Amino acid sequence: MVPTKPTRTTTPRLAPLAPDGPTENRADRARSEPMAVVALGDGRYDVVVRGGAAYTVSLDEGTCTCPDYRYRERRCKHRRRVAIDVTERRVPAPDERDATCAACGDPVFVAADAPDPAYCGACTLAPGTLVRDRERGDVLVVVETLTRRATDVAVGDHTVADHPTNDGYDPRDAVVEAVYPTRDATPGSLRERGVRTYAFPRARLERLSR
Repeated sequence: MVPTKPTRTTTPRLAPLAPDGPTENRADRARSEPMAVVALGDGRYDVVVRGGAAYTVSLDEGTCTCPDYRYRERRCKHRRRVAIDVTERRVPAPDERDATCAACGDPVFVAADAPDPAYCGACTLAPGTLVRDRERGDVLVVVETLTRRATDVAVGDHTVADHPTNDGYDPRDAVVEAVYPTRDATPGSLRERGVRTYAFPRARLERLSR
């Protein structure tokens, strides 16, 4: 999945989504009543309501600790509010977690099992992106951003993490394969021609504008 930036602030606040909306049913009240949704992980969310009470919603199990669900087994306004906030990207989905983009510092949602450091979609280097090696000053072209981390990618007798030129970079950083610019630097053509690629920790590369 491509990491996406939340549409919320980093600190949830008690607020209605539609202050002047109708209140005739649970769906209406889910938007019109002041609430704050806080992701707890594992598909669970706390919904804080006016007066300070908090109810825990499990999206995976379809449950809520509020009286409306516990005694009437209704799809309460708290479950509806969590579903709205997940859909509108104010809180992470059950298979996601909050993180901070290591490049720009913005909040980002990533897969729950994704390691840190994490990068948002805008800061994930796509194939064809021009970058500069912060250590040598060389300009390169990105071939691919790998899902494996620097401790898991071999470069000769070393891994990317313990290669002498990468001392000081996070050993868990994402790895980017890049090449020196050629006339045709598309990933497929490079591999077909056997052009040598170089592996770098993501933080070592600076994006350049064309």
